[in-house]
Parts: sequence; C-alpha cells; structure tokens
Amino acid sequence: MAEQEPLRFGIIGCGRIAPFHVDALLRVPGVRITAVADVVEAKAEQLAAQVEELSRQLELGGSAGPGGKVAVHTDYRELLARPDVDAVTICTPSGLHPRLGIDAARAGKHVLVEKPMSLTLRGADRLIEAARQSGVKLGVSFQNRFNPTIVRLRQVLESGRFGRLSHGVASVRWRRTPAYYQEDSWRGTWALDGGVLMNQAIHDIDLLQWMMGPVAEVSAMIATRYRPIEAEDVAVAAVRFTSGALGSIEAATTLEPADLEETLSIFGERGSVVVGGLALNRLEVWRFADMSPEEEGRTVVETEQAIRSVYGTGHRPLVADFCQAIRENREPLVTGEEGRRAVELVLAIYRSAETGRPVTMPLTEEAESIVKAQEALGIWP
Repeated sequence: MAEQEPLRFGIIGCGRIAPFHVDALLRVPGVRITAVADVVEAKAEQLAAQVEELSRQLELGGSAGPGGKVAVHTDYRELLARPDVDAVTICTPSGLHPRLGIDAARAGKHVLVEKPMSLTLRGADRLIEAARQSGVKLGVSFQNRFNPTIVRLRQVLESGRFGRLSHGVASVRWRRTPAYYQEDSWRGTWALDGGVLMNQAIHDIDLLQWMMGPVAEVSAMIATRYRPIEAEDVAVAAVRFTSGALGSIEAATTLEPADLEETLSIFGERGSVVVGGLALNRLEVWRFADMSPEEEGRTVVETEQAIRSVYGTGHRPLVADFCQAIRENREPLVTGEEGRRAVELVLAIYRSAETGRPVTMPLTEEAESIVKAQEALGIWP
C-alpha cells in the first residue's frame, strides 16, 4: 500500500472497548473508518454515529466513508466483503476472536485483535497461521506496553542496569460489580470470556513475561468468591522463569468499594522498580545502586500520566504502531506470537488449578473448562 493512500478500517464488535479504537484510529493521519459491524444493530449505529461526530470534531473531513457516513452491518462477513476496508479491529467477546480474525485474514484484511487473541492455543495458532498464509499483519491490543512508565522500564531492563533479575510480581486489584457481568451475558463465562486472569490480568501477565523472559513452570490456585460468574474472580500463581528467576501473579475483581491498583514490580541485583497507579501509569519505586539522588523524582515526573480509567492511554500509540507497520510492511510491536505467549501462561495457570499440580512449559494441553464450554456452544475451532 502506497504511503499516500488512505488506510481504511472496519470495526467488528461495537461494545465497551470499541470507542477507544475509534478514538485511536481517527488520530492517525490518513486513516478512515468506513464500516462497523455488530449483531446488535443499535450498538453498530451508535458507534457509527460516534465515528462521524469525532471526525467532525477533529475536522477530518473524509475520515469516515463516502459522504462522511459510516456503513453499518449486523453480519461481519458483509463488512469483510467490502473493498473499502483494508484492515479491521476486532472488539467482540473474546471466544469469538479466532474465528473472526481468521475470516478477516482470509478476506485479505489486516487484523488488530483485542486481548486475549483467543481463549485457546489452538485458536491462537490458527489465527497466526491464517495471517501468515494471507500475507496480512496481525497485532494484539496489549496497549500498556506503550505506557511511558513501561517504555522506560523496558529500556532500563534492556540496558542491563538491573543486573540479574531475582523476581517479578504482577498484581491486579480491581472491582467488577455483579452489574458489570450481567450487562453482557458472555462476561465471566468459560466459553466466551474466562475470568479475571484471561480478561483483566492478561495485560499484566503479558508485561511480566516481556520483562522477565520465558516461563518454565507455574503453580496456581483460582476461586470464584463473590461474583455471579462461571470463571474465577480471584487467582494467585507462582512462576519459575527459564532464567531461574521467580515470579508471582495475583489478580482479583473482588475489591470493594472501588478499583485499587494495578502494579508491576521488577527486582534485580542492582535495582528495584515498581510501576503502579490505576493503570500502570505511575512509577511508585525507581531505585538503582548507581543512580543520583535526584534521578528517582525526575524519572517519576517524566513518566507519570493522568488517566481517567483502568483502560489508560495506550490505545493511541498501539494503533498508530499497527498502522505504521502496515504502511512500512513490518511487524507491529505486539505480534500474534506475543499475544499467544500471554494466552499460554493464563491457560497454564488454569491447568495447574484444574489438576492441583505444577504445569511445565511449553503447554501441551488446553484448559478443560474452556474446551468443554466452547464445544457445547459449537465454537471450539
């Protein structure tokens, strides 16, 4: 695709996360949103109206479809058949991601899929292979990788300043009310969503592996304590990395009376960093054996972001990177393979909880609870 040509997107799934994709896409120069699709027509029409209104506010003129109007579909296959759609973002229930992504890739569309890319390894592998065979780009929405705090942490880690890593900790302490799960019947189900690990904490699981490296073994327990859902609302896991370093994961949507925090802590022989805040937007600790007295305060100020919700601000740079990857014919920062690694660790945690035993990596079995639920709905790939 020539750089001067517009990059035309369709959005499949018009629920809770889709407006963040709209906002991010319309702020990338040369990007248009030409069509949206949702099985609930009212949701699709509402999102189309948001696209058109934001286009006017940003004075983008032709950033929507012909005449400034966005096409609305209730069948995603009609959207995929459109010649004025070059790429799609998939914002549907998670259990549908592989099927929709595979169909999009086979239709020749580049695919940016919300996390998790799949609830199974089989689905992730089939999606990766479909994108490869079709010659399209595949990206996964792990937007927290683009937070200034996380970018700075990754840079200092790659510089070797930590020395050997001893351990890392990922914690998600959020609140999701019964009303949140009842708002959409698929939430908290094994077939379409999973629990706090697969839905919420997978962002932090991705970051923990990105910083600490490959996982060798995991032991875990999960429970459903308060929320009216099939899957877990609280989980703890102990991780051993191939480097010999250790890790722990704690995740819950049972916090009251409000969201508390999301933290990622990395510890090495010469330094300690804790990233926290509501959405990993603030450096809580920045300490190294070789740093000057002013460095910690300066680094905290340089990287902190004001945010309004747990979704943070990373969708804009993530989407911009994906669009640039298409134009430059390179891989996006968060590839399908990166997305698969996070799914694999979540599934290993589920398998350990199901069997009561440690699970070694690479994972060779799917989570039985997810497979059985998807088979019952006829969506097991």
